[in-house]
Amino acid sequence: MANLPPITISTLDRARLYALLEHQQDDSDEADHLYTELERAHVVPPEQLPEGTVCLGSRVRFRETTTGKEHQRVLAMPADRELYTDAISILSPAGAALLGLAVGDTIDWPYRNRTLQLQLLEVLPAGQD
Repeated sequence: MANLPPITISTLDRARLYALLEHQQDDSDEADHLYTELERAHVVPPEQLPEGTVCLGSRVRFRETTTGKEHQRVLAMPADRELYTDAISILSPAGAALLGLAVGDTIDWPYRNRTLQLQLLEVLPAGQD
């Protein structure tokens, strides 16, 4: 992965994600990438997570820069996806890529023999539209 901006995650999200990964039945590229992201992340207590940083439960607006298409989704654990009509799983390529980014960051992420370039435009609490 060529473009990897620094990421920040909370101790709460890190614990939840490691627990999720430990219970995964299969070894997938997405799980491997999520492990890599967790290992490189700057970890802070939840109350110290900078404003505008993506965490589990965040509503994110992002752009795929190659197509210009914008998306708005809630970053969710796989079991919580049914809680939101527009959820994106943390185990999806885009979900794992968005974790810990700050508004304005761009990240290159491998996906199906190509690279997605995602730019984070906005972060809101999940309850806001």
